[in-house]
Amino acid sequence: MKRELDSLVTQMHSSGMRYEEAVREFKRQYLREVLVTHRGNQCKAAEELGMHRNTLSRAMAELGLDLAEVRATLKRPPRSERPVLSTVRSLYRQG
Repeated sequence: MKRELDSLVTQMHSSGMRYEEAVREFKRQYLREVLVTHRGNQCKAAEELGMHRNTLSRAMAELGLDLAEVRATLKRPPRSERPVLSTVRSLYRQG
């Protein structure tokens, strides 16, 4: 993981990204990842991050991180793309 982070920092630096922008982007991506892990639940995400939910909400607003955007990535696929339940059950019984 350290090697990947080193590579990312090198890329950010060589592309001319300023410190403030790099920190902002890191925070935004980190918060987004934790929110996705907790399916958009701010209380659980804040608890994992060790902060109050209001602090998380404020940080999200400052970073332009929209909860609707996070939740949109978690929506179930349309029915036409979901596996048929009977097929799933028969595969489960066979395996």
